[in-house]
Amino acid sequence: MFDIGFGEGGVIRLSGRFDAAVVDQAKAFLDQVESSTTVDCRQLEYIASAGLGALFATQKRLLDKQESLTLANLSPHIYELFEMCAFETVFEIVEAQPADSDSPGT
Repeated sequence: MFDIGFGEGGVIRLSGRFDAAVVDQAKAFLDQVESSTTVDCRQLEYIASAGLGALFATQKRLLDKQESLTLANLSPHIYELFEMCAFETVFEIVEAQPADSDSPGT
């Protein structure tokens, strides 16, 4: 199951499995994002290439307007995927809150 929505403070929250089956839902939501914001990936279990593509397209659109997405709270296996795709050079990736010290950082 996948969910995307705004959380407290305008943070985008992703949870579940972000794959091709839900990419249209995610794109419809992300297309509404017009300014810099943080994407909390704390509850994201899995991301497929379709999910990576949706985030990348949103980042590209926002960067054209001098805005951006910042990714937070990536699990180690999802962070590793972002590294393999060199997406850590495209997105700002920030560490989890101090209580989650085992999460990857910038």
